[in-house]
Amino acid sequence: MTDNNGKVFDTAPTDERSPEEMRVYELLQKLGVHYTRTDHDAAQTMEDCQQAEKLLDVKICKNLFLCNRQKTVFYLLMMPADKPFKTKDLSAQIGSSRLSFAGEEFMQELLGVTPGSVSVLGLMNDKDNKVNLLIEKDVLSEEYFGCHPCKNTSSMRISVKDLTEIILPAIGHEYAEVEL
Repeated sequence: MTDNNGKVFDTAPTDERSPEEMRVYELLQKLGVHYTRTDHDAAQTMEDCQQAEKLLDVKICKNLFLCNRQKTVFYLLMMPADKPFKTKDLSAQIGSSRLSFAGEEFMQELLGVTPGSVSVLGLMNDKDNKVNLLIEKDVLSEEYFGCHPCKNTSSMRISVKDLTEIILPAIGHEYAEVEL
């Protein structure tokens, strides 16, 4: 990791990063989307994100990568980290029974990320639109949301409006609002 822990930036990193992470910064620059970011040790849990949340003044979303029983329909759920997730509540809203967590192989294939790095920005890698984006209503009601740039050693703050009006249309994805 770099010595940038604890600092906040509004530009892409200049040190060596993974191709997945750099593609995120390139996309945001191309679209003219403003963000702030911070680097940190690898975040494996939502508790690991607390320092980044303080630095960025934002709540980092919990991102769950889900699928149906047959593993033919995939969902990315963005939700507040402090909200409980009940499969049956979501299943009823989207008309898909028996939701479960999608395997790591699908995460890599469809979103180009590894466990711990799941992010709405990974949808830029889903060229065939196989992943359905679900955003919990409380996330949509905020001005900003926090996420990883497809790598869990950085976190960023982006406006919800930029996500819904610029980023998602540019990468050819829509979203459905859900309530948990």
